[in-house]
Amino acid sequence: MNLRAIPALALAAALLMGGVSASASAREPDLSCKAGVLMDADSGRLLWQRLPDEPMAIASTTKIMTALTALEQCGLDDEVTVDPAWTGVEGSSMYLAPGQTLTVEQLLYGLMLASGNDAAVALACTAAGSVEDFAALMNDAAQRLGCANTHFANPNGLDEPGHYASARDLAIITRAALADGDLRRIVSTRSYKIGERTFVNHNRLLWECEGVFGVKTGYTSAAGRTLVTACEREGVTLICVTLSDPDDWDDHRDLYDWAYDLYDRSDVLAGRAWSVPVMGGEQPEVRVTAPEGLWVLHRGGEPIRVEYRLPAFLYAEVAAGQVCGEAAAFLNGVEVARTALVCAEDVAQTQEEPSVWDKLLALLG
Repeated sequence: MNLRAIPALALAAALLMGGVSASASAREPDLSCKAGVLMDADSGRLLWQRLPDEPMAIASTTKIMTALTALEQCGLDDEVTVDPAWTGVEGSSMYLAPGQTLTVEQLLYGLMLASGNDAAVALACTAAGSVEDFAALMNDAAQRLGCANTHFANPNGLDEPGHYASARDLAIITRAALADGDLRRIVSTRSYKIGERTFVNHNRLLWECEGVFGVKTGYTSAAGRTLVTACEREGVTLICVTLSDPDDWDDHRDLYDWAYDLYDRSDVLAGRAWSVPVMGGEQPEVRVTAPEGLWVLHRGGEPIRVEYRLPAFLYAEVAAGQVCGEAAAFLNGVEVARTALVCAEDVAQTQEEPSVWDKLLALLG
């Protein structure tokens, strides 16, 4: 719902977050990547960027979109019998055997922990019938997500003309993947056993960096080292992408430490409430609150503009929890958070119908 599209609503103005934190002057870390981004997972806002929209080879970080697309077409419990043509794929492998039967969930573990290129082909052919048709589904999904600098030619990330993505697009794809609880669980798993084989997650930051819970490593000769991780500390989730980065483990650690030290997360509506007149109610107005808060990730002293919209009045009866407006927060003119405003209590209807004059006075404010 567009704030500016709602008729007859009241507008409230600006809020400044007070005080500059001692960490506000923290220096940006010196990084080795050619391109990368650090994204706030809640809002999608970039907190740090370097060549964010440069199309580049992305190696096995491709498999984030492979997993997301496969789950759009298949169920976790769907059984897959391995075709001989899906085995012996170049590069990293989960070592599928012809005739072996696994579930889609097991293939996803082999895809995301062991970076199995054979698992990628198995999922692609199961979901779409062929690698080519599955790549088309991946591109459709990327387009729906708004990825402007991405094109997939295969599900595994092997070097191929027409296979690329930007750091920003990879973060957008990862944000969508992490919204799927099953994928979030899979990428955060350190090890997983299928039969007698145990697959250990290639992402060493799961052990070495506070709060990291995913997502995917990658390497080819053309792409160099690529890495996508996600980290949660004190309720704030960040997504980090680095491309062509010889020092990716340290770069991700440094970016997370820098950002979590520099940024604060605040409810900019904390303690605030409003009231809206009620026509025909047993009480003249109803309290309105923001039960979920309006949470913003910001630097100390950074100006945050808050806009809220509420109706000029409501007709009784009114129910507690009834949505009657919304509020949004803006940093540098860009919306970074939005929440619903709801009635905090019931207001019963009186026996008397409001007069036309009362209704007119309410409309005129």
